[in-house]
Amino acid sequence: MRTRRGACYSPASCQDGRRKRRRIAGGGGEGSAAAAAAVAGGAEGPANDMFEELPDDLVVSILADVAASARSPGDLAGAMLTCKRFRELGQSKVVLARASPRCLAVRAKAWSDAAHRFLQRCADAGNLDACYLLGMIRFYCLGSRGSGAALMAAAAVGGHREALYSLAVIQFNGSGGSKDDRDLRAGAALCARAASLGHVDALRELGHCLQDGYG
Repeated sequence: MRTRRGACYSPASCQDGRRKRRRIAGGGGEGSAAAAAAVAGGAEGPANDMFEELPDDLVVSILADVAASARSPGDLAGAMLTCKRFRELGQSKVVLARASPRCLAVRAKAWSDAAHRFLQRCADAGNLDACYLLGMIRFYCLGSRGSGAALMAAAAVGGHREALYSLAVIQFNGSGGSKDDRDLRAGAALCARAASLGHVDALRELGHCLQDGYG
């Protein structure tokens, strides 16, 4: 028999080949049973076992990178929902401390107790952006001025320029108290610190302070 390429082979060899293929496809035995079990197992195969054997510190490092580069809260949440192990390791302080500002940016219409708890856990982990954001929300939105100012102060101590400027504005306006509670010199000092870190509005405000003689 001749193929389209011109090669010739005998009918006998063709029949032998078909018999061999039938033996390979339908031949029972332990080998074929193991192969079928591996295919049927799918996610339970060796690849999944290797994934489960990854050390926790490596998984935490990966999740921390996801948190640091997240463009929305859903990026980290999606990674944590992958499996139970990711959900548990995603709550590590190492991961929460590196959550990006966009990862923490919960919209007002999406605010909930769960969002509040998430920001609190990030703040407890030492995330300065979380301290600042939660402090602003508590101070201006939730009426908890004491805890809000304390959180902003924690961020300011860590060198968070937005927190420094926000505290300066509070000092200038006497927010949370009376006009007698204003401390212009303290506000100017906070502005100077924020300006040294590159905060443009703080630099402009510092210029006004120097012009008015209390900078």
